[in-house]
Amino acid sequence: MKKKQQHPGGGADPWPHGAPLGGAPPGLGSWKRRLPLLPFLRFSLRDYGFCMATLLVFCLGSLLYQLSGGPPRFLLDLRQYLGNSTYLDDHGPPPSKVLPFPSQVVYNRVGKCGSRTVVLLLRILSEKHGFNLVTSDIHNKTRLTKNEQMELIKNISTAEQPYLFTRHVHFLNFSRFGGDQPVYINIIRDPVNRFLSNYFFRRFGDWRGEQNHMIRTPSMRQEERYLDINECILENYPECSNPRLFYIIPYFCGQHPRCREPGEWALERAKLNVNENFLLVGILEELEDVLLLLERFLPHYFKGVLSIYKDPEHRKLGNMTVTVKKTVPSPEAVQILYQRMRYEYEFYHYVKEQFHLLKRKFGLKSHVSKPPLRPHFFIPTPLETEEPIDDEEQDDEKWLEDIYKSWK
Repeated sequence: MKKKQQHPGGGADPWPHGAPLGGAPPGLGSWKRRLPLLPFLRFSLRDYGFCMATLLVFCLGSLLYQLSGGPPRFLLDLRQYLGNSTYLDDHGPPPSKVLPFPSQVVYNRVGKCGSRTVVLLLRILSEKHGFNLVTSDIHNKTRLTKNEQMELIKNISTAEQPYLFTRHVHFLNFSRFGGDQPVYINIIRDPVNRFLSNYFFRRFGDWRGEQNHMIRTPSMRQEERYLDINECILENYPECSNPRLFYIIPYFCGQHPRCREPGEWALERAKLNVNENFLLVGILEELEDVLLLLERFLPHYFKGVLSIYKDPEHRKLGNMTVTVKKTVPSPEAVQILYQRMRYEYEFYHYVKEQFHLLKRKFGLKSHVSKPPLRPHFFIPTPLETEEPIDDEEQDDEKWLEDIYKSWK
C-alpha cells in the first residue's frame, strides 16, 4: 500500500494531488488550504479577502450616507403623513392628523425674494408664539470656509429650542459636522425679475428713503448708477452676464466650490437638497399660498401669519420695501437674460412644479400655464460667482427693528 506523503512539518500533505497552480506562497501554511466543506462552499484566501473588502465598502458607504445627513426625521414623518401619491387626483381637504413638530428650522433666505417681508412677520410671530428667532449680524457672506461652517453650525445648534434661524447663506450640511440636520424653508422668484429688482435696488434703493442707495453703494460712479439696463445686458457688462446671474441655485446646492459654477452638477445637487432637506420652497409670486402652507406645516411658528400679512397697517409698511425707478428691458434684452439664466430657470420651474403639487394636495388651486420646454442655449464657460452685494445690508436689521417696534 502506498504511504501518504508527509510534509516537512509532519502530518499529511495538505495538497495530496499537488500544489495549486502557481504554487502556494511560503508562510501561508494551512491558510491557503481549500476548506473541506461542501464543494460549492469551497473558497480561497483571495475569495475571503474579496468578500471582506466588499463588506467593508458597504459599511463605509452606509456610514457616509448617515454622516451626509439624509432627510431629517421630520421630513420622513411628513412624507409618510402625506402619502406616496403624486397629488394629481387628491384635491380633498387635508387630514386632521397632527403633524410632528420640528424644533429646529433654518430659513437661508435668498436675496431679493421677499425675505424682508417674511423676517418682519417672523419678528411678530416669535413674540406671539414664544419661539426663538435667531438672526445674524453678518448680512453679506453666503459662502463660508470649513471653519466658518463649523462655527456657525455650532452657534446655531446650541440656540435655545424651538428656534428659527435666518440668514443669507448657502445651504449648510449640519450632519457633516456632527450636528442634527434642521428643517429648511425658503422662497424664490422668477430669476429675471429677481435680477431686475436687484439691479435697480443697488442704484436707487426703495421707498424707505431716497438716500438709502447712496449709503448702500457709496463708491458707485454716476455713469454706473444711471447705466441703462439694456446697454448693460446687450454690451455684456459683468453685472449682467454669467456667472453673476447664477445666484439662486447656490443657496440650495451648498458650500461646495462647484455649487458656484453654472452647470448640471450644481443644478442636480440643488434639486437633491430640495427633496431631502427642505420642508417647503415657495414661489414669491404666490406668497399668500406660501404662508398658508407654512402655517399648515409649522403652526408653532406660523399660526395666524396670513391675517398679520393681510393687515392694512402691515401691508403699508411692507410696501416701503418696493424697489423704485425700475424700468422694463427690451424683449431682446430679456431673451438674452433668459439664455444666460438657463440653469436658474430649470431650477425655478422644478421648484414651481413641486410647489404646485403640494398645493393641490391641500386643495389650493393654481392658475398656471404649462412651463416652456427646456431651452437649448449655449452657456459660456462658467466662472466662479462673485459674492452677492444686494443682500440685506447692515442697515436692514435696524430698519426691521424700528418697524417691529412701531407694529407693537
